[in-house]
Amino acid sequence: MMTVGKMFRFGGLTAAAAVYLATTTDVAAQSARNCGPRAVVVERLATGYGESRQSIGVAANNTVVEVFASSETGSWTITMTMPGGLTCLVASGQSYEAVVETLPVKKTDT
Repeated sequence: MMTVGKMFRFGGLTAAAAVYLATTTDVAAQSARNCGPRAVVVERLATGYGESRQSIGVAANNTVVEVFASSETGSWTITMTMPGGLTCLVASGQSYEAVVETLPVKKTDT
């Protein structure tokens, strides 16, 4: 089982990868078979995998990046939605855990 620290680092790496993919211009062309209208994608994630939206953010190119997950099965999916409304699957996997961590206390040099 992954420790909380490893999950946090994994989450950060996953988010960084999603932002990188969202800012790459040819991703939509490469993964058109994994794209569709947002309503259809969200419905399929809900009915097929029991996933609901867990987090959301906006990438530098106004692409909306969302993480969907199921607390029952542990499955997760990262999507990106282009300004025109097309939603594409970026990544998916298992063993999702919601983690809330505080930043470490900054040390002062005095």
